[in-house]
Amino acid sequence: MAAGRPLLGLLGLLLTAGALLLMFLTLLGGANNHRPLNEIYFLQAHTANIPGAPTESRWTFWSLCRVNVRGHNVCGSSHPAFPLDPPSHRNFNTRTNIPHSFIGTNHYFLMTRFMFAFILIALFFAVLSLFLGLLALCTRIGSFLSALLGLIALTFQTITTALMTAAYVQGRNDFNRNGQRSHLGVKAFAFMWTATVCLFLASLLYCIGGTIRKDKGYSGREQRRRGFFGPRRSGSTREYADSRDFADGAGRKETAV
Repeated sequence: MAAGRPLLGLLGLLLTAGALLLMFLTLLGGANNHRPLNEIYFLQAHTANIPGAPTESRWTFWSLCRVNVRGHNVCGSSHPAFPLDPPSHRNFNTRTNIPHSFIGTNHYFLMTRFMFAFILIALFFAVLSLFLGLLALCTRIGSFLSALLGLIALTFQTITTALMTAAYVQGRNDFNRNGQRSHLGVKAFAFMWTATVCLFLASLLYCIGGTIRKDKGYSGREQRRRGFFGPRRSGSTREYADSRDFADGAGRKETAV
């Protein structure tokens, strides 16, 4: 069974690395205008009737971007934890043609701001879990530590993904009700939910690997092995018992003679 721990640890490492890749891609989406980062966004809305806004606007972690003819993000200056807050100076700085659900509330601002902080925490613990996952290949304590750190990363990643889903799905619905067609960014949502599942599976595999005990070799004492109907003595012990019975039988015959 101990041979299964390296395999489980390796699978956990691969899943953790995959989750980290997807999380980094989502985090860096909108940070520059190069592929593949210029294809990742949370929400796109038709904002042509909003003064000073581009025809199509996209929200990312770093900026409010317009869309070029190829359907890619064209972002300006970057600001970390960029919020979904259309009427404020951070977005359009106007209330004209802004959906009423965005006006007079910090609901969207707070959810999209906290997303950035939580994903950074999730990335920190996921990186630690990845490095300690190297110990999970050969030790039980490494498996359990990797699982613990992976579960912490999973918790914050789940919170981030839930906030993202709640904020941008509600925002999409608000724009659509206002007659401004909008849709979610498929890649960002697919990356974040897939990363969440990968962290869950990696933590589970690490836990299973930690429960596998190393097989014990022969210690010089009598050992038992399990047969079809229950425990039975090992071959060496059974041969020793047969030789004792033979010697006792021969001794009794000599005494009788």
